Amino acid sequence: MPAVKVLKDKCIACGLCTGVASQVFVMGDDGLAENVLGEEVPEDLMDSVKEAKDACPVQAIEVE
Repeated sequence: MPAVKVLKDKCIACGLCTGVASQVFVMGDDGLAENVLGEEVPEDLMDSVKEAKDACPVQAIEVE
């Protein structure tokens, strides 16, 4: 499974990722996006993760 991380030092809390991939990303207690599934994301959710990554205005989502 691909590893998906939100780079907290880059995140500006715009919420775009939560709208595109709500099964993976939520806004955390710190007001920044986080991956609720942990780093490992199932393949069937990767299309929405990649869409969120591409849409992020500050490139705060990393997929390995």
